[in-house]
Amino acid sequence: MQNAVAAGTPSLETVTRLYHQLRLIRVLEEEVARVYPTDKIKSPVHLSIGQEFVSVGVCDVLQPRDHVSITYRGHAAYIAKGGDMAAMVAEMYGRKAGCAQGRGGSMHLVDSKAGVIGGSAVVGTSIPIAAGFALADRRKGTGGVVACFFGDGASEEGCLAETLNFAALQKLPVLFVCENNGYAIHEPRAKRWATDRLCERAATYGMPAHHVTSGDVFEVRARAEEAVRAMRGGGGPVFLEVDCYRWQEHVGPNQDYDQGYRSQAELIPWIEDDQVPRLARMLDASVVERIDAEVRLAVAAAFAFAEETPFPDPEDLYDHVYA
Repeated sequence: MQNAVAAGTPSLETVTRLYHQLRLIRVLEEEVARVYPTDKIKSPVHLSIGQEFVSVGVCDVLQPRDHVSITYRGHAAYIAKGGDMAAMVAEMYGRKAGCAQGRGGSMHLVDSKAGVIGGSAVVGTSIPIAAGFALADRRKGTGGVVACFFGDGASEEGCLAETLNFAALQKLPVLFVCENNGYAIHEPRAKRWATDRLCERAATYGMPAHHVTSGDVFEVRARAEEAVRAMRGGGGPVFLEVDCYRWQEHVGPNQDYDQGYRSQAELIPWIEDDQVPRLARMLDASVVERIDAEVRLAVAAAFAFAEETPFPDPEDLYDHVYA
């Protein structure tokens, strides 16, 4: 990996903003990992630790009118788009004040006010829904765009090919973002793909397709900014593949390098190029100290809220049920 910034030297304001988001997501998920074994969290968790830079880079160029479509590994995109953190943690605790009223847990995060389309535990299902939101934006004339996040495992679902074709045909404002961490649960990419030319496949539908291999949050942001600008001008969908790496196990708070399907040596270059400390080194120590303190307080407050807010009432089970 290399830190090749695609759009020149970032401003201090941009570095500060991105560091705050990266640090917030990292601390939040580390606290989720710490609390998870206590059984206070009532749903499985799929952590984004190590992959935060993808969501942060993309969402930094979005506006309130825009939407994001997330996966069950969606904590980072939910927070990066401005989702309510206290409601997210309460949702994982199964509490009524959760973003899905305690019904969905970690894999079904939603915040319509922030433009976060509800996540799904079924691989790939958020992809066509993203196109539907983009079609609605186009017909309403809102000028909004949709960033559709999915993993490399979802690239094997038929709905991706169908949605890429439909989005290209209709020139929909969708930024397809493949977070390619190289594994579908425990199965490496080499055992699943005949070739690794995912962008080439996307480009056959007539849309621009870019592959970010650097692990650089600024390059991700620059690519996303370029794509969003073009889409707001009616340019149609853009495909962005971003190489990243999942530090923890597929589901849960631990590491799994002793299970034989991957080596811990794969992790070393990603830790060495971790974007969280990298951006911290670009800022004055006093700024980093202030941001870190703010982040710790915010995360602690979110977990305190989740601890204190009540569980749903039994009669709530019948809400939103139709026959």
